[in-house]
Amino acid sequence: MNNLLQNSLVNCFAGNPNGLLNIFFTAGYPAVDSTSEIIDALNEAGVDLIEIGIPFSDPLADGPTIQESSAVALKNGMSLQLLFEQLSNLKSAAPLLLMGYYNSVLNFGVAEFCQSCEEAGISGIILPDLPFEYYNLHFKDIFEKHGLSIVFLITPTTSDERIRQIDDQSTSFIYAVSSSSTTGKSTGIASSSSFLSRLSAMQLKTPFLVGFNIKNNEDVAYVNEDGAGAIIGSAFVKALASSSTIKNTVHQFIKTVRP
Repeated sequence: MNNLLQNSLVNCFAGNPNGLLNIFFTAGYPAVDSTSEIIDALNEAGVDLIEIGIPFSDPLADGPTIQESSAVALKNGMSLQLLFEQLSNLKSAAPLLLMGYYNSVLNFGVAEFCQSCEEAGISGIILPDLPFEYYNLHFKDIFEKHGLSIVFLITPTTSDERIRQIDDQSTSFIYAVSSSSTTGKSTGIASSSSFLSRLSAMQLKTPFLVGFNIKNNEDVAYVNEDGAGAIIGSAFVKALASSSTIKNTVHQFIKTVRP
């Protein structure tokens, strides 16, 4: 746990934060060498956290937009090894997180993955299909040894007991999935009001960010009422898809989603 005290992600959430903006993109999309350009532009635009998606052939939690970006990234030749190489000389003011699936980490090697994350300056890991109990049994010690904060997901169907367990084990923030669906659905964020109110009333010790189906500044302002901030993925990936100049696209997108 001591290594986590110096984790920039942990520091980002110190002191009851509010209005944080976490932007997700898929590594290797729209081009295999887009990673550093996107991260640089997001830092210039003043985002608070940057979530980098590890392309995977069967991303179960992702909707069509991010699934397509993963397929393109893999076709472009993106791999976890290449991503670590791209990140090796990159500096980011905003904490960097990797979001992926357990199989990618298993195939790379857990010890090698954690070591590479530390060397690349990664602060947090999101693995939606890694069971909470399995993490505690097999991953916890090595993640913390390398200063990596695990971020667990909760949904409207997660029990209060489970949420309390996750709250107790979390070291930075909790990822609150706005609805029990995949990313990028057209369901309005207001449909999650009872879930967000419930989380707020629980007075958790760990801040939570709200993700899935957040598209604009109104959605961001809405989730900021209860949570510490918003996570935007599909809408940003869509913007990149039609981008002629990544830097301009990033800056313009961030302007439109800030309340």
